[in-house]
Amino acid sequence: MGLLDDKVVLVNGGSQGVGAAVARAAVRAGAAVAVTGRRTEPGEALVAELAAAGGEAMFVRADLADAEQAKGSVAQVVRAHGRVDCLVNSAGLTARGTLLDTTPELFDQHIAINLRAPFFAMQAAVADMVRREAPGTVVNIITSSAHGGQPFLAPYVAAKAGLMGLTRNAAHAHRWDRVRINGLNIGWTATEGEDATQRTFHAAGDDWRERAAARLPMGRLGRPDEIADFVVLLLSDRSGVVTGSVIDWDQNVLGGLD
Repeated sequence: MGLLDDKVVLVNGGSQGVGAAVARAAVRAGAAVAVTGRRTEPGEALVAELAAAGGEAMFVRADLADAEQAKGSVAQVVRAHGRVDCLVNSAGLTARGTLLDTTPELFDQHIAINLRAPFFAMQAAVADMVRREAPGTVVNIITSSAHGGQPFLAPYVAAKAGLMGLTRNAAHAHRWDRVRINGLNIGWTATEGEDATQRTFHAAGDDWRERAAARLPMGRLGRPDEIADFVVLLLSDRSGVVTGSVIDWDQNVLGGLD
């Protein structure tokens, strides 16, 4: 028996990085999976990979910055499968900006992707669970930077800190509906998106992962597959009654000082 047997899992922002790793792990755990993304090619490639491995998967093209498309991603999965049992919000924008140089346009982009999209995706998914009077689970991929972060992450931190609060608020609001909502504050992780960010904003070379690893306590960055296994546990009944938890998943200890 898999941890997610007979579950329908929607992974928003699931065509690459942590989201794609969650989709793979959910399929291995027995779920039927839907992934969303703005670009069709990587989304369909992932679905083909999952199908070739014997999994049931579908791709939903959606620009989650549009609240109607965020809600619509849930509606499409409900039409295909009759329900959504589990939702993972993993889409994220990490474009840099400080308090002094962030434009209103950049700030709005961060809010749209990192806060508004998960808000309205949760709204639609939880409404489906409540309508069916069925239990469900949500996991929001947040960031350890939500506790403060670097100066060049000001709009990112503002949006993700909002998602951290929203996670707890929604969990409290729907605990009697048996809808469990948790978050994961992930640390520095080796993803395709992080590679692009390092090259675009920090002039990083091909050896940036090795240079970063040398500065980290465990000698390496976090891996998407490790995070994905933890997400599957939180989505599953094996995580018990836990709701409203925002778990720091990182190798740096919050509050620890040298």
